Amino acid sequence: MAETSRVALVTGAGSGIGRAVALKLQAAGYDVTVLGRRSGELEKTAGDAKSGGGNFLVAPADVTDEVAVKAAFAKTRDRFGRLDLLFNNAGTFSQAAPLDELALAEWQRVVDVNLTGVFLCAREAIRIMKAQDPKGGRIINNGSISAQVPRPLSAPYTATKHAITGLTKSISLDGRAHNIACSQIDIGNATTDLTAKMANGILQANGSVMVEPRMDVAHVADAVLYIANLPLDANVQFMTLMATTMPFVGRG
Repeated sequence: MAETSRVALVTGAGSGIGRAVALKLQAAGYDVTVLGRRSGELEKTAGDAKSGGGNFLVAPADVTDEVAVKAAFAKTRDRFGRLDLLFNNAGTFSQAAPLDELALAEWQRVVDVNLTGVFLCAREAIRIMKAQDPKGGRIINNGSISAQVPRPLSAPYTATKHAITGLTKSISLDGRAHNIACSQIDIGNATTDLTAKMANGILQANGSVMVEPRMDVAHVADAVLYIANLPLDANVQFMTLMATTMPFVGRG
């Protein structure tokens, strides 16, 4: 038997952190909508469902597409009846480039995914959470350690992750009247395909290239589940979860 009938939606659920979190929530009894651009990868996530856990709903969508996002959230509400948790995870890195050499199209691409996509998903989640009975729910935004300090040549990514901090605070404030809690988790060097290059060396602030330690992505999934399972009168406003010896303290 599932331990809970709560409903979650995870964006960027076809790989990496999103896949790990979706599987963790499903195993804990959540019904989970997995949202992402690649339907085949979403099906792989759903195919790894744990026996005795919740149900999966596959909802292919690009988070930058307003119509597709609305449809995915409506599909979730129609299938499961409500929405208790949004893990706003979908994101992209920017191409490494000095600001004066950065193309507007590259800037806009990163802003569209990392900021506008998060806004679109949060907006739909809030609309459902305000209208359901009992009303309320929780939104967890995937920030980044770059929300606190930048890496070299990463202006679009860093700027969007700083913006997520402001959005998280605004949702937290405006959601109070509707029993909607909002958290941000800033993750440093979880082991995923996106961080694979760190094992071969990555540019540091002093111009050197250094191999950086990484941590098991399972720790991120554990942290998200912990926040998700809190009662709505308690919240982890911000969490930094990182590989212990990565260059963060003292970086910049």
